[in-house]
Amino acid sequence: MKLCITGGGTGGHLMIAQSLVEAAVSEGHEAIFIGSKSGQDRKYFEEHSAFSHVYFLETTGVVNQRGSGKLKALWRVFRAFLASRALLKKHHIEATYSVGGFSAAPASLASLSRGIPLFIHEQNAVEGRLNSLLKPFAKRFISAYDATSPIQGYPLRDVFFETARVRSKIQSVIFLGGSQGAKAINDLALSVAKEFQERGIHIIHQAGERDFERVKKAYEELGVEAELYAFTKEMPSLMAKADLAVSRSGASTLWELCANALPALFIPFPHAAADHQYHNAKFIVAHDLGWCEREGGDLRAVLLSLLEQDLEKKSKALVAYSVKDVAHEMILDVVKVLDA
Repeated sequence: MKLCITGGGTGGHLMIAQSLVEAAVSEGHEAIFIGSKSGQDRKYFEEHSAFSHVYFLETTGVVNQRGSGKLKALWRVFRAFLASRALLKKHHIEATYSVGGFSAAPASLASLSRGIPLFIHEQNAVEGRLNSLLKPFAKRFISAYDATSPIQGYPLRDVFFETARVRSKIQSVIFLGGSQGAKAINDLALSVAKEFQERGIHIIHQAGERDFERVKKAYEELGVEAELYAFTKEMPSLMAKADLAVSRSGASTLWELCANALPALFIPFPHAAADHQYHNAKFIVAHDLGWCEREGGDLRAVLLSLLEQDLEKKSKALVAYSVKDVAHEMILDVVKVLDA
């Protein structure tokens, strides 16, 4: 099978694309990637990817543009749509998997225009606008939050499952603010740093590049030794070392924590589109798998209260809830649809 995987913009979308291409290649299929010159697409796949070919087209988001900016964005999408049609024909693509994001529009629309089956994965609890628009035309619409989804679970790298363990005692806490960091989470970590040190709790902290120097200096002034990172690609091993996480609730990080059986206090990014990070975390809380607190709440008091919670119960529940090999199941499902 020759597959096109499209979408991106943010790390969450691109991590799904990475999981899918690895699964496709392991099953003996070939996959190309069509993304955007904007966003993080190039950072992920321009070098050293499992894709046979990667293409980055000139596209930007449309919804967030105004006036003439919206017209220019639509023109870029149209030009990328034409380019995508040519690429799909050139590579004899048999199916397209959209992982969402603005860069998914050209290749998704091009696939439909050429009669190529379209498959969609929705990463968040609130459907993206493009995914909602294309959903009626897709062969499959996969979502970890939808009980009616034909495939349950979230596509992740195996390493998060392989290093999973049941936590029963808090000896290490990891603070995660996303790829750019989060000042609210950074400030929370600093506010509890002294008390954590007194309790013998080790701090692992990904602070983001913009706030790294401030946070580093603050730890030094407090006299607290923390394992501090601006940005790191070693997230699987860092999560594996931790017993509790304090994190934003972007979809990929949220489900990685779940797969690793690492209980988490989620602090949603308050300005996320359609407040999707809150709804992602709300889904986890509704299933009694973690905790969620808005930025405006007393984050320090909430976090300290979790030190007395039954961590083992949450961790065991995460083990039972997490689903492995979702990306492989998604690829096998594409083959099944094509063979039908």
